[in-house]
Amino acid sequence: MRVNCRSDPDSVTDPDSVTKAAARLPAILLMGPTASGKSALALALAERFPVEIVSVDSAQVYRGMDIGTAKPDAATRARVPHHLVDVIEPTDAYSAARFCTEALVAVAAIRARGRVPLLVGGTMLYFKALLEGLSALPQADAGVRAALDARAASAGWPALHAELARVDPVTAARLAPNDAQRIQRALEVHALTGSPLSALQGAREARGTLGGHVALALLPADRARLHAAIAARFDAMLAAGLVDELRALRAAHRLDPALPAMRCVGYRQAWQYLDGAIDRAALRATGIAATRQLAKRQFTWLRALPATRFDPEAPDLVAAVAAAVDAQLAP
Repeated sequence: MRVNCRSDPDSVTDPDSVTKAAARLPAILLMGPTASGKSALALALAERFPVEIVSVDSAQVYRGMDIGTAKPDAATRARVPHHLVDVIEPTDAYSAARFCTEALVAVAAIRARGRVPLLVGGTMLYFKALLEGLSALPQADAGVRAALDARAASAGWPALHAELARVDPVTAARLAPNDAQRIQRALEVHALTGSPLSALQGAREARGTLGGHVALALLPADRARLHAAIAARFDAMLAAGLVDELRALRAAHRLDPALPAMRCVGYRQAWQYLDGAIDRAALRATGIAATRQLAKRQFTWLRALPATRFDPEAPDLVAAVAAAVDAQLAP
């Protein structure tokens, strides 16, 4: 591989000044379900290539949410530059549109430094938005969302899911009756536009160009081993102090369980535990079950995204992925 590796990875360069040579450096997209080993593989690649990591994770953007998001620690971030980690407070919202804007700025700046952008994560919507553009949908409306939350508090999300089935049966069919965040968004879009979300999602808005890239996906062949890894990881998070982390966040911020940050897997269950709605055993069981459901959704997304696939259990995984990367970076 012949890539110009400059010694100052933290220097800031205006994306408009990126040279044509630097802009030709392909980005590496490393996708996969939760607990499949993406972070470990990314760090192994960082030992071989002059990369900077761009997080593609809708939970790692929140400051203070470290344990439950498996956020890279300070030593790791000092060794390999990471971008789009600790971007906002847990009281704030983060969108796919904002991610695309900020990710493309980070990618351009990394290339301008003569280094290789390595985009790593499991938020498949963000990857899809980068590769295909965003649906032309209205921005969130706080008033509409508050009204929907109030109705859900009174009637329950299954009742709003039934309402969604009347106005947008296509979207309702792919959502669980308690999928509050997605039901709310679909009803919000309908309220604001008069059109079903499913009808609007085909229209895409370009928000910049990722440029050359190689897409790689970790797809575990053995689901049972992935489920065991998910359970072990959740147990490790509990042992590391997930509940105490959330307790501290609740003391430091005006949080409520409807916030996007608090809907993240692990935090949602820990919130119920702190409120006394479930016990410690149920916290563990529901947290692991929710993580497995998340992985199932990620598999569904991955099947629709073009990528070279690797089994994370393969004994020669790092060498095989490095060879695929090297083939793209070679002049």
